[in-house]
Amino acid sequence: MDRLPILKLGDCLLVTIQVDMHDRLALALQDDLTNMIVKTGARGVLIDISALDIVDSFIGRVLGNIAAMSRVLDADTMIVGMQPAVAITLVELGVTWKHVRTALNVEQGMGRLRASIDARRTEFGGGRDDRFS
Repeated sequence: MDRLPILKLGDCLLVTIQVDMHDRLALALQDDLTNMIVKTGARGVLIDISALDIVDSFIGRVLGNIAAMSRVLDADTMIVGMQPAVAITLVELGVTWKHVRTALNVEQGMGRLRASIDARRTEFGGGRDDRFS
């Protein structure tokens, strides 16, 4: 599989990773998501990694980079469904995610993402966040 499907739900993008993630696929996801944020004007990105049993340091860094790039493009990122073994591995590898928020599942993550988007919309008078303009 060369690409992961990205679904648009309102002003959010949803990616559910259902295959083993390899380096090329992670980089393709990074490119595809940043392009989709710009193309659709999405305000949020939700990445479901519940099917991933293993995440190495490269994949962990790419997920963090996706969140940082999304933030610069005025979209919040939420990663959901992390398995305990993945969390342990990321901590042991020293992978830190400054711009990444996590939730246990898609429902919880989407709720928190919507609340964050709505709060920013209210804070900035209904328009897009101009902190990065």
